[in-house]
Amino acid sequence: YVSGVANDTESQVLTAFVKQYYASSPFVPSTLMLQYPLDDREVILEWLSGCKGHKVREVVPQRGQKERLVELAAENARNVLTKDREKIRLEEARTTGAVRDLAEMLGLPAGIRRMEAFDISNISGVETVGSMIVYENGKPKRNAYRKFKIRTVKGQDDYRCMEEVLTRRFQHGLEETVSGEEGKFSDFPDVLMMDGGKGQVNVALKVLNQLHLKIPVCGMVKDDHHRTRGLYYQQVELPIDTHSEMFKLITRMQDEAHRFAIEYHRQLRSKTQVRSVLDEIPGIGPARRKALMKYFGSIEKIREADEEELMKAESMNAGSARAVYAYFH
Repeated sequence: YVSGVANDTESQVLTAFVKQYYASSPFVPSTLMLQYPLDDREVILEWLSGCKGHKVREVVPQRGQKERLVELAAENARNVLTKDREKIRLEEARTTGAVRDLAEMLGLPAGIRRMEAFDISNISGVETVGSMIVYENGKPKRNAYRKFKIRTVKGQDDYRCMEEVLTRRFQHGLEETVSGEEGKFSDFPDVLMMDGGKGQVNVALKVLNQLHLKIPVCGMVKDDHHRTRGLYYQQVELPIDTHSEMFKLITRMQDEAHRFAIEYHRQLRSKTQVRSVLDEIPGIGPARRKALMKYFGSIEKIREADEEELMKAESMNAGSARAVYAYFH
């Protein structure tokens, strides 16, 4: 694929391609059959001949079998480009096109580049966590996702948990901005997408007002069946065509924020369960617990191991292996 060549001639485009392609190709042919003659023909053929070890020649066939071969190559290229153009069009519609529609719906003339969505997970009130996901130009930017373990809230209070998460996220961002260092939170969103309606939107607005930030906030409102039904923005619920690409984008973001929060929650629960089981075994401290999990990978594998296998983990000795084996048997 070649871009930025709208003002170039066919020969210039083909010449650029030949130079790029054969600069990294392990094979150089004896003959190049081309649609158009090369620019800098002598220089390029001399270079290719040096790569090949003997003379390389250029042919621009005008009739016969060679001309038909070149036309076949051109036809193949056209077919691929036609198919990919449709794929590109569909991809554009579900990403940047959907974002444009959202910006228009919200009345944001400057458009939207970056969106952040947040969710809280507190299954059974254990290890409450928050998730922040990022979409840029309608696509997930996974290396910008962030996880938060709730520090200040006890029990199930999603509003206070969300307030803590948003405060930490934007305080970090402001600190990085003041210091002039580009960090994990210095890139602020053009719009916040909250997983919920009026309540979660008001929490976000409260935090932003306290920090003197002006960022549009939307609530992704769900129906009684926990499906997205619309957006809550500036005290009004905006209905959305459920068949539109914008609706599908919002739903993807809502599902992704929820998935990421649940995934982090499960990680923490798994660590807690491992710690609680192995902590009960005499002689197994943090170092041996970590070594056992690193070597075996799971509690179940540790349970199945005999004393000799248990001793293979770093820092384990006969006594500690015997204690672990006795605990599980």
